Order: sequence, then structure tokens, then C-alpha cells
Amino acid sequence: MKSIYKLLIIALLFFSNTVLSQGCDVDDPTSTDSTSTRAIKIFGYIQPEYDYNFTEGDQDNTIRFKRARIGVRGKVLNDFSYYFMLEASPFIGGTADTYLMDAFVTYEADNWARFSVGTFKQPFSLDVATPCHMLKTIERSVVADQLVAPQRDFGLAVFGGNPFNKLNYSVAVMNGTGLNQGDNNTKKDIMGRATYKITRYLTIGGSFRFGYPIPNNNEDDRSSYGGEVLLELDKLRVQAEYIYDEGAYFAGAAGGCGTTPIALGQKRDGAYILATYAVNEKFEPIFKYEYLDPDIEVKNNIGYLERMTVGFNYFVNNKVRFQLNYLANIETVVNVDNDQLLAQVQIRF
Repeated sequence: MKSIYKLLIIALLFFSNTVLSQGCDVDDPTSTDSTSTRAIKIFGYIQPEYDYNFTEGDQDNTIRFKRARIGVRGKVLNDFSYYFMLEASPFIGGTADTYLMDAFVTYEADNWARFSVGTFKQPFSLDVATPCHMLKTIERSVVADQLVAPQRDFGLAVFGGNPFNKLNYSVAVMNGTGLNQGDNNTKKDIMGRATYKITRYLTIGGSFRFGYPIPNNNEDDRSSYGGEVLLELDKLRVQAEYIYDEGAYFAGAAGGCGTTPIALGQKRDGAYILATYAVNEKFEPIFKYEYLDPDIEVKNNIGYLERMTVGFNYFVNNKVRFQLNYLANIETVVNVDNDQLLAQVQIRF
């Protein structure tokens, strides 16, 4: 009996090491690792969060989940891999039902031609491409959540390059209707993103999108363009993006991670700059300034928003992280008391 127990323990240790050798987990096909293991890996993360809103009168506050995700990934052949993730948080999507977040199959012809088909993130914007569990601030930038919508969709993508290449690219043809929605016109959206590492410290990139977002409408189109810069200098990390968007839009497609979409004009834009400094392996202060103009053709637009976010990230280890953010919202037309204090704990598994 003892020999059987020893064999079982050895087998479990072998399986655990095989699973852990998969490397980092990601939630979009343009960032998957290139490991050759065929082991099935179950992974995910949960983000319990406390929100305090500095509003007039009673101060609204709540405890909730930002995200609660679980997925499976692995390889069935040397060239074919799969990725599947569910969202279980009742605070994203407006219902308490668990729903499909990502599900795609990838064929890797070589480093410069990897093909994914299924549902996944649109290849547009550095901020959107950043996996949710690796965001430096609790909230993704307002411009990405509002103008890169829908952030996830059904489609076919080809991408190439890896972190060691100067050039990385991704191009996709997608339905344009968003998650859990069937295609409702005869047109497709086309979009793409490319980055180039000028030096070991500086990377620049750009994104584009052209599509038809209105249901049962093949006439009204939408065009989006973005530019990005990433500077990584020792312990200092600075990233910035500008996004311009014009044409038709469909509010029913929703924003990123359950964000409530706002009314947009014919032309809109926004930008952000985010800076972090790793004091040590555990403590990382952050600062972000951003703005969103939902209608650049209207002066003194009441919907114009500026925001400053200050706070820090504290890493217990590479699986446990605590974040504290103060969001100072700046209205330039009508002042509103709507600052927020957010605190979040993230556990990855």
C-alpha cells in the first residue's frame, strides 16, 4: 500500500508541475504564450472590491466583485491550442448569470502567422490588450471603455511576433455585435494593431477599426484610430494613448467590462497617460490622467470628462495583489460631487 501511495504522490507532483509550466495566463489571443505542453490547465482570478462614492447627501458605498473568472487552456497538438473562460461576477453584464467571456482555437503556423477563431478581445489599443488581472489601475481608461466597444466579439484573427521581436501585429475580421450576440447585418468589422520596439526602453504602436455597428444596417459605418507609446525605464513605466472615433455607434453593444455606455456625438476622442514606479518588488505607486470628449464638435459639452487617479499597488506575491485608487473626476462645465475611493484584492490561481 505504501508503494501505491508513493506512486500516486509522484504522479500528482508530475501533473502539477506540468500544469504550472504553462506560464502566464492571458485573456486575449494576441498575448498567448508559446509553450508546447499539452497539459490541461485550469486558471482564473477573483477581484473582491469596495467602492466608496463621494456624492452629495448619503455617501453610497458597496462591496462587490469586479471580476470573477475561471477558464481552461491547453494544447491538443503541437500547432493547435484552445482557450476558454467564463465570467461569474454578477456585477458585469447586468445579470447574475455566468456567461461566456472568451472561447477560441488557435493554429500556430509559425511565429509570424498564428490564427485564432472564436470569441476574444478586439485587437485595438494597448489598454484593451492588457489582461484584466494585469491592469495597473482598478478601472481601465474611460476612453478605452467607451470608444473601443464592443471590446469582445466573434471573429477570425491573425497575429505575429512575440515579446522578443521588435515588431508585433494583429489583424481581425469580426461580427461587430459584441458578446453573446448573433451577427445582425451582412457586413463585417475589420481592425488591427501593430507595435514596434524602437529601443529596449521605448515602444510605439497604432490601431485602426472600420465597421458597421448598427443592427440590420449595412450603410452607417464607424471608423476608429489610436496611437500609443510605452516607456519602460528601469523601475519607471509610462504608457500613453490617444483614440479618435467617428461615425455610427450602437449603445446596446455596451462598454468594456460592463461599463454603462454614454451618449456620443458624430466625432469623439480621448486620451490617457499612466505612470507607475516600482519602489521595490511589493510597492508600486501609480498616477493616471485621462480625458474623454464624447462630442468634439460641441463646445462646453456637459459630457466632457477629465479624471485623475492616484493610488498604489501592493504585491503580497505574484498571485496576491492589493490595489487602492482615488478617482478625482473633473467636470469643466457643471461641477458634480462624484469622486470615488476604490479598494480591491486580487487572487490568481
